Amino acid sequence: MRPADRLFRIIQLMRATGRAMTAAEIAEKMEVSRRTIYRDMEHLVGSGAPIDGEPGVGYLLREDFDAPPLVFTFEQLEALAFGVRAVQMLGNDSLGRAAREALEKLEASLPKEHAERLRRAPLRAFRSGSHAGVPTSFDLVRKAISARRKIEIGYHSLSGGVTRRVVRPLGLSAFGNLWLLTAWCELRDGFRDFRLDRLEGAILLDETFPPDEERSFERYLDGVAG
Repeated sequence: MRPADRLFRIIQLMRATGRAMTAAEIAEKMEVSRRTIYRDMEHLVGSGAPIDGEPGVGYLLREDFDAPPLVFTFEQLEALAFGVRAVQMLGNDSLGRAAREALEKLEASLPKEHAERLRRAPLRAFRSGSHAGVPTSFDLVRKAISARRKIEIGYHSLSGGVTRRVVRPLGLSAFGNLWLLTAWCELRDGFRDFRLDRLEGAILLDETFPPDEERSFERYLDGVAG
């Protein structure tokens, strides 16, 4: 966990607890050493956070601390909760963990009534017993999309053949048990969909590609919708 994220979580933990906490308690929750918490507290107090206390005694977040509330309708909160839970079910461990942490941050930023509504939203996503899990190439492809880096892949076609090609990864879509990569295929000079479970030996290349409206995920979706 990045130090900045840990500092944020410490504040939210103390805010939710509403009482004095020892460094040992906080360290256990954050899964770090007490020495790290002592340093974090020193940094928070030095940055102006309204925390009273000292090492060996405990720390208390004063009541005058508050974060500006976010304004959502209850329907919007239910949609966000369902979206996060769907990511936890459909994504891999790292994406699921990020979704859970995002939900925790959102809960901590909301008024109590809204936070409770978010936690109790009666919408759930479940993974079926036949779900094959997320392919190992998922994180590499996601990174490539974010960084606009080309990837080289081996692809198993339905006929059983394997071709190697360089593609521009544009977007990922989940269809039941399948994850599809939409890309601009340089071999075929056009949009192609690739099942992640049929990729073999995917390699993240150093070569990047610029934004291109004609070869974008949005243009692909427009073509599908049309």
